[in-house]
Amino acid sequence: MSERLTLHPDRLLPVDPGVREIARRLYAEVADLPVISPHGHVPPAWLAQDLPFRDPASLLITPDHYVTRLMHASGVDLADLGVGRGELSEEDSRRAFRLLCEHWPIYRGTPMRLWLEQQLVEVFGVDVVPSAGTADAIYDMVADWIGRESSRPRALMDAFDIEFLATTDDPCDDLEHHRTLAEDPSFPRRVVPTLRPDKYLEPASATWVQDVDRLGEVAGQDTGMYAGWVAAMEERRAFFRQRGAVSTDHSHRDLGTEPLADGEAERLYAQARAGRITADDGDRLRRHMVHETFRMAADDGLTMTLHPAVYRNHHPGTLEAFGADVGADIPVSVEVTRALQPALSRFGTAAGLTVVVFTLDETIFSRELAPLAGFYPSVRIGVPWWFIDAPESIKRFRQAVTETAGYTRTSGFIDDTRAFLSIPARHDMARRMDCGFIAGQVAEHRLTEDEGMQIARYLVTDQPKEVFGL
Repeated sequence: MSERLTLHPDRLLPVDPGVREIARRLYAEVADLPVISPHGHVPPAWLAQDLPFRDPASLLITPDHYVTRLMHASGVDLADLGVGRGELSEEDSRRAFRLLCEHWPIYRGTPMRLWLEQQLVEVFGVDVVPSAGTADAIYDMVADWIGRESSRPRALMDAFDIEFLATTDDPCDDLEHHRTLAEDPSFPRRVVPTLRPDKYLEPASATWVQDVDRLGEVAGQDTGMYAGWVAAMEERRAFFRQRGAVSTDHSHRDLGTEPLADGEAERLYAQARAGRITADDGDRLRRHMVHETFRMAADDGLTMTLHPAVYRNHHPGTLEAFGADVGADIPVSVEVTRALQPALSRFGTAAGLTVVVFTLDETIFSRELAPLAGFYPSVRIGVPWWFIDAPESIKRFRQAVTETAGYTRTSGFIDDTRAFLSIPARHDMARRMDCGFIAGQVAEHRLTEDEGMQIARYLVTDQPKEVFGL
């Protein structure tokens, strides 16, 4: 007989019985609140066209690089998991699903195990532990679920109670899927775009000239000169705002924001247009462009999210074979205080600016991020995301930042996922961990339980609405 798969009602709550009892009461206050997801990567076409999911592997495995990368580390070829292959045959999908089930033990102790278990139990009704022997039976249950009308993306927005969902979009996108959703009276949920301009701010990249030419074409601006680039970026920001955008998203190697003199910016821009800019000068111009983006954000009110310091596509062979965003991005250390000072000295107290600074470098939580957010009204600390949206990291984060910045200077949880069905599981994990931390402060009589209830609700609903201007 196969081992039964169940979800313990107290999972992730504190071990101490007294603190756990408080955490249970706090969690009950927030467990059923709507999901607000202000940063993620769900394709808007799924919702605009209400596309049915194709197969179990494409639903649960292929889009989730957290899941695929750990199997890759265990010797599984990404191609066998459907990565980079487009639509899978039934045979290939079943094979990928068997690989997941056969490798189930590698997820012990990871947040992926928590997310996958919650999806299997609560979404599909699976009650057996994944293994080589149960893989086909679980696959059939998931495939049967996919075939139901109630399993389409729009129905799931209601079933998961996702009140707000932001996607991530190229500045040149026409955002027609978002227009379709916004104009559909039968779809009351709010889905908005997020402007992601990274590749247009990297003048030393091989494709920058053609990228900027395309930006100018779409924006109706001449991007042959730096002033035209500024005008084009401003136009696209305005267009995204018209389509409902509330934020922009930025990920560069560092957080540098040093401005250049006007003549120097024009000179380096011309060099980049001619394909003669050096890597160092490309970084200088990029930092100037980021500084200019702070100015735009202060003017138009779009929340600016920063998540720097990732070594993108660390393994060239994987990039060549499968493309980007398949799990080969690796964190590196980052410096914040000096890097952001030029922009914050100019815009840090501007009434219209909100900047959310994320990091994968936990060493800067208490040393840099908490003090910055504890002084500048424009700065919020991005909660753990990506590699560190995990139970112990969330606990370390709250311990590191709360004594300096309190609860009000953080961002609200960010699920940052392409794996649509994992959204409620990820938010549930964050709610449980935050309630556990708050319960500890209540048990230490640093907070009253009524204050704990208020904080728990604030972190789930009011804070993300506040930070992203909802």
